[in-house]
Amino acid sequence: MTSRVYRLHSTLELQLDDVHDFFDGYELPVEIDDVEVTRRNNTLIVSAVAAEDNISKYTPTAQLKASVTENRIYETEDGWQETPPEPQDGAAASGDDDGPQWGSFGEGGQMQAEEVEVNSKLVEYACFKGDRETVLQNTALQYPMFEVLRDLALYADKGTLTAIAAVDDQLEATRIVEGEERSASIEVIDDPRERESENSVNWRDNKFISE
Repeated sequence: MTSRVYRLHSTLELQLDDVHDFFDGYELPVEIDDVEVTRRNNTLIVSAVAAEDNISKYTPTAQLKASVTENRIYETEDGWQETPPEPQDGAAASGDDDGPQWGSFGEGGQMQAEEVEVNSKLVEYACFKGDRETVLQNTALQYPMFEVLRDLALYADKGTLTAIAAVDDQLEATRIVEGEERSASIEVIDDPRERESENSVNWRDNKFISE
């Protein structure tokens, strides 16, 4: 049986450089010989190259699709982060109103706090966001490429990945949050449309209704 992904939702975000670093040292599933990483304007596409010759070169293979955006990050004591550090008051004053005050004076003699310059830079991010048809496209090599996305989610530290896939006639649930695998379960419920059809009244064939 061919493994298949039925449902998928992703909110993964990685720095674009981290995506390239991931594939540089990544061991691909046996069904995939290589991946082609291309960029078209603000879209990043990671396409699977089949390891077997039984897939025609004209058959579109599975691909991961991400939008590329720019985010500003700030240098802090803990490293580069997306959240700017808390503003620091560069001026200090004593508790005595009559005592000396330290700082800088602007026009009119009014005291001004010294602004502490914060280093920042713009960094490109790859955002794998959306449902299956948006993030994981095409049928050929779909499940092996999902395995790639799952490992990419474990490599990322921002965003979530949830999915339901069929592997060897068994449904498997995946849930990864900020790079950590979490427990997940599958709840099978009746289709509401089926329940409605079973409980609905057949107005065309009802003995309590006279013509």
